[in-house]
Amino acid sequence: MLTQLIKFTVKPEHQQNMTNVLLASIEGTRQEPGNINIDIFTDKADPNVFFAYERWQDAAAMECHRQQPYTQHLLSILGDVLAQPPQIHNLHDTQPAPVTVKPANPEDDIFSIFFIFPVNAEFRQPILAQFENHIEHTRQEAGCLLFDLYTTEEEANTLVVYEHWRKESDVWDIHFNQPYAKTTGALLAQAVEGDLKQYMHFVKALA
Repeated sequence: MLTQLIKFTVKPEHQQNMTNVLLASIEGTRQEPGNINIDIFTDKADPNVFFAYERWQDAAAMECHRQQPYTQHLLSILGDVLAQPPQIHNLHDTQPAPVTVKPANPEDDIFSIFFIFPVNAEFRQPILAQFENHIEHTRQEAGCLLFDLYTTEEEANTLVVYEHWRKESDVWDIHFNQPYAKTTGALLAQAVEGDLKQYMHFVKALA
C-alpha cells in the first residue's frame, strides 16, 4: 500500500478553479479500483492551501491514476495556478497501523488536523515508541474518529499525524488532558523546536 500527502499552495486568483478541478478529480478517483482512499482538504487559516491525502493498493494503481484524464488535467494546470511547487510527502505506516475512520454522527462538527513536524534525530525512536502507546489510548477516546502516525520517506526526522475528531473541544479539553497525551507533549516539547502549533494545519474537507 502507498500513501501520499500533497500540499498545494494556490495563487488567490486561481483558488476557485483549483477547487473545481480537485472536486472533479475526487469524483473520478474514488471510482478507481486501486484507490483505497482519497480526501481533499482546505486549510482553515488559508483557503488557498489544499491538502490531498491518498492511499493506493500499489504503485501500479498510482500510475494508472496518473494516466486518467482528470489527473492529467490537474497536472496540466499546476504550473499556472500554484504559488509554489507542491510539497509531496510519501508516508510510511507506523505501529499501530492506520485503521478505518470511525463513522461520524449527524451532529458531529468534524475537527481535522495534519500535524507535520520535524524532530531532533536523537528523539525520533523515543517518540515513535511513545506514540505506540499514545495511539492505542487515543483511538479509544469517544471523541476520536481517526488518529494515525506516519514517517516520511523524504525526511527521516519528519513525522506526520493525521487525525479526525467529533468536535474541536474533544482535542483541547479532553485529549490533551489525558496522562498519555501529557507524556507525549512533554517529549515533543524537547524534540521539536518552537511552538508545536506552528506545525499544525487545521483543515476542513472539500468533499
